[in-house]
Amino acid sequence: MDGIPGDSTAARSGAAPQDVATSLTTGALARRLGVSPTTLRSWDHRYGIGPAIRPDGRHRRWAPHDVAVLETMCRLTSTGVPPAEAARAARETAAGAPVEGRAPVTAPEPAPGPRSRAAGPLPLGDVRLECRGLARAAVRLDAPAVEQLLATAVGTHGLVVAWQEVMLPTLHAVGRKWASSGDRYVEVEHLLSWHVSTTLRRYARPVAGSVGASAPGPVVLACMPDEQHTLALEALHAGLGERGLPTRMFGSAVPAEALIAAVDRLGPAAVVLWAQARSTASLPLARRVARARWGVKGARRSPLVVLCGPGWLGRSDPGMPWPTSLKDALDILESVYSEDR
Repeated sequence: MDGIPGDSTAARSGAAPQDVATSLTTGALARRLGVSPTTLRSWDHRYGIGPAIRPDGRHRRWAPHDVAVLETMCRLTSTGVPPAEAARAARETAAGAPVEGRAPVTAPEPAPGPRSRAAGPLPLGDVRLECRGLARAAVRLDAPAVEQLLATAVGTHGLVVAWQEVMLPTLHAVGRKWASSGDRYVEVEHLLSWHVSTTLRRYARPVAGSVGASAPGPVVLACMPDEQHTLALEALHAGLGERGLPTRMFGSAVPAEALIAAVDRLGPAAVVLWAQARSTASLPLARRVARARWGVKGARRSPLVVLCGPGWLGRSDPGMPWPTSLKDALDILESVYSEDR
């Protein structure tokens, strides 16, 4: 059996007995890395990135050293390094240092707008190439790679494009995979959501509101009571900060009375109410917020209420905009301040 001292399998492969005991099958390694078993076999054939343990008449086994090489290769390919260059760099990294005279391999800057329809671990469809790398990193639970890819996307394309064309398609793909696979990939969804949230908060820039009874107040952002989904609202919060607009973010599941109290205290120029599901969208509460009044007699003000999220589909109000994209929501809210100026 594998792992017994003196076993002929270990002797033939040159692997230590403990490597045999902790090795992975091709299928298990493919699931761990977020690639297909065919891809692993192709990399072995083309680039010599293969298992150290090759027992006669048995399935190949991948030792910890092999896994480390492949993790490095996956991290490089997910950032746009060609597979042949990534394989060379992965082997050199495993050996200790780059070969003398060769420059280290670095990820190229993402080309503007490249798209991919290739098959992958998640049902992505026609998306930017960055989505595929982000999806693969998330599936293999490679947190450093996810963090780097998200930061690169924002730095290269700006927050709005990074959200709409990189983060959101990948999050939707994870959600579809989760829904169709019997609760598999839940851990992928949690890890990806956490790092998307972290990235959005990192790029949010708090802006101080204007001072004075006649000055427009901040934009209040709140999820409806019982609504826990906040990522899209966090993206809007970060985008408003990027445009220099003052905000107050209250996050998930804001109780109705707390929301009304906050509106009364702040006198906001606009209130954004997020509802992911129809069950959490309440027009009576939205209308109650819209009826809020403050200011001196003869110049009393009320907020613009903006309904955001798919939960408001079919429940909109003529006086309450329902933007369908992050850019549209930002443009609507920025116009409120432009009119005041």
